[in-house]
This record gives sequence, C-alpha cells and structure tokens, in this order.
Amino acid sequence: MRISDLRGRKAGERIFAHGGEGLADMAGWLVAVTGVEPDGIDVAIEVPHGPVVESLLERGFRVHAINPKQLDRFRDRFSPAGAKDDSRDAEVLADALRTDRRCFRRLAPLDPVLVELREWSRMAEELRAERNRLGNRVREQLWRYYPQVLDLADDVAAGWFLDLWALLPTPEKARRVREETVARLLKRHRIRRFTAADVLERLRRTAVLVAPGTTEAAVAHVQALAKRLDLVNRQNAEAETRLDRLTERMAQARADAEPGEPGQDEVQQGGAQRDVTILRSLPGVGRVVLATLLAEAWEALQRRDYHALRCLCGVAPVTKRSGKSKIVQRRQAAHQRLANAVYHWSRAPYSTTPEAAPSTPHSASAVTVTPAPCVPSETVSSPSPEPCSKPEPHSIRLSLVKEPQLSPKANSETTESPPRTWRNYFITVGELFQTSVKHPNFKTYLELYFRNPTIRAIQSIVEKANTRFMP
Repeated sequence: MRISDLRGRKAGERIFAHGGEGLADMAGWLVAVTGVEPDGIDVAIEVPHGPVVESLLERGFRVHAINPKQLDRFRDRFSPAGAKDDSRDAEVLADALRTDRRCFRRLAPLDPVLVELREWSRMAEELRAERNRLGNRVREQLWRYYPQVLDLADDVAAGWFLDLWALLPTPEKARRVREETVARLLKRHRIRRFTAADVLERLRRTAVLVAPGTTEAAVAHVQALAKRLDLVNRQNAEAETRLDRLTERMAQARADAEPGEPGQDEVQQGGAQRDVTILRSLPGVGRVVLATLLAEAWEALQRRDYHALRCLCGVAPVTKRSGKSKIVQRRQAAHQRLANAVYHWSRAPYSTTPEAAPSTPHSASAVTVTPAPCVPSETVSSPSPEPCSKPEPHSIRLSLVKEPQLSPKANSETTESPPRTWRNYFITVGELFQTSVKHPNFKTYLELYFRNPTIRAIQSIVEKANTRFMP
C-alpha cells in the first residue's frame, strides 16, 4: 500500500497481511497518515472485486479500478524496460489516478441480491460444465459394452436414463426384465416418446462381444459416475430454482423503487419500466441468459451505457487504421460469460423459427466480384451505403454461388449448357485475379497461395476442366 499526495510525492508505504486484522489496520493507517475521513481518500486498485475492495467500500473509501492492460501501459512511463514489482505497481496506480482519473472506473457497493445472483449464476454454469463432463464419461463407458442403450437418448446424464440403466445395466438383464417394469419407470418419469416395448426392442438387439471382465469393469465405472451425476443434477435443479427466485426478487425490488432512482427509465408513465421485466420479455432470453446479463453487466445496464455493453459482450468490432490500411476484426478482449450468453440469445430465433435463419447454399465454389462501398456500415441496423463511383482496384467483395455441374452431358431441357456455366465461372475467377493483381501485397499472397499442395491439385483439375469445356 502506497500513499501519494496531490503532487505525486510519496507520503507513506507499508505492507499488510491478508486477513480481517490486516485489512482493519490498513484502513486505520490510511486515515492516520492522510488525516482525512475515508470518504475523502481515493484508492486505486487493479482488481475490481475481492475482500480488499469490499472492505474498503464498506468503510467508505472511494475505490477506483483499472484494466490490467491499461495499467501495463501506464507502467511504461516509469520503466520502459518492462521491470515490474508490487512497489512499482503501487506507485504507477497512485500516479495514474492522480493524472488520468478518467481512465479509472469508480466502484460502488453492490446490491446483496445482485451479489447472490452473480454467485449462483456462476455456480450454475460450473454445474452444467461438470454435468457435461460426467455425461461424456458415461457415454464412453456405455460405448464399450452397451452401445444399443445410447439410441434411447442423446442426454445420457438425464435422471430417467440413469434410472433406466440402473434397472437394466447389462444386455443380459434387459433380456430377462418384464415389460411392465419398464413401463412403470417410463410413467414415473413421464417419458412418452417411446413405449416399453420400443425400449426393450432396442436393448435386446445383438450385444457387443467383449473380453471377460470388461462388462463388470464398465458397470462399476458407470455406477460411480451415476452417483456423482445424481448429485450434480440435484444441485443444478436447486441452482435453477434459486436463479428464478433471485431474478423475481430483483424485479420486485425495482418495482418498489422510487421513480428517478438509478435503473429506472427517465420517462415514468403508468408505472416504471423495470430492467428485469424488459429483458425477460425479449425473445430468446431465458433463465440462464437473463441471470448472466443481470449478474455480469448490471452496471452497464444501470447506466444505459450501450457502448460499454457492446464491448463487454464482444459484439463491438475493433478497427485498426494506419495510413491506407484498415482492418476490422472481432473483439477478443470481452467478458466470456456475456459473450456466450449473447451468442445463445442471438441464435434462439433461428432454432425456434427456421424461416428466420439465413439461407446458405450447401455447396459453393464460384465467386463474383462487386465493388466495395465507400464507407463500411458501422452497425447492423444501418442501411448499406451506396457504392463508390470509382472503386479502388483491390476493394472487392466475394459472394458464394452454387457449384456448377461438371458433367459434360447436359440435359436438353436446361436453359444453359455446362460449357457456358464453366466459361462464366472461369471468367469470374479471371476478373478476380485481374482486379486483385494491383493490390500492393498481391504478389506475396499469390506465392503463398500456389505453394499449397491442395491448391496445386485444384489448379490441375481446373486446367483440365478449362481445356474440356471452354471453347
């Protein structure tokens, strides 16, 4: 811990042990050295969470956090060689907060319900990952000696499937069990997509011949995994129940809040619009996506900071411009949980409404050349700009078209013969190369392109087709 005055001069430096007594001593030392109350002391820290941050916030200190990558850039002011230690980092943090406070983010105490929601949301994600891992191990063991049971369900970690396996762990027991026993199990779990006769017909197929002892070993392994899966399934169900209750509590809390509080809309007409209610009403937002958005992006949602929300979710592209070059690429520095939540949110309409999915040809091999627009569209919702009147030679846009038929025997009813199709195809490729050859880096790209053995093989096929079909 380092204390600096308004001119950047060192006023004190000390190391404290991590613990309740050490954090209390640190807070007392800060007040004693500075001589002001905690609400007049600004603290800079790299990690925006943890016991140190919570202890300082509870005592009334003004805590500011900064991204570690930004701190690394500030460190170059004091050591261009890259030297790093805790004392130097404390000095860098104190000086950066004094001179560049706009780069820091002011932290505030979180709502207790939000803290609990964030923890349960992360626990639920860990439980789902653990369930997938255990389910994959169960599938691997069943594949060794009992592959026919895998035809009954894709989710081998489901409770009814584990109960069915416990009832019929081997093909021998499946041949001896009565149909009424299986029917009672299916009825207890409300499985209606197949009957007991269908289940027994699949399980009584010809079994895999394995070495002696393999079946016993695999059964023992699956029994151990089934016990762990049973615990994970119960914990996952509890986590989902808690997520529903916590989100409902947050919605109720925002409903009871006074108009004008943070998190409410500026316009209050007929009752305040709640963040939880609005997010829950959006298509594709379910329990997991809603809990993730509220837990991990609550500050951006509360501030209505659209730019920060896009950056956190990874949907804001990164533009690198230097001279005549301009590269727009995907943002990698994003919150992974938010990025996954937004991804599943966006694909939900495609899974429920096939008509909404973009049409993509199954096979494509040709390209067409169209001039690129003068100014690329910044957002998805904005209309595409008009093309340039004089496009640059290397500004091209590629689009896939259906693969032409290679058979020389064309149907007499077709409107266009295969030679004509192939001729258009090669002319298009030729135009592409003629347009791209003026690019300053085209020579290097072309050398790397034709060094690839796969490309050379395709080139030979294209030359043969060219000789065969082109006039």
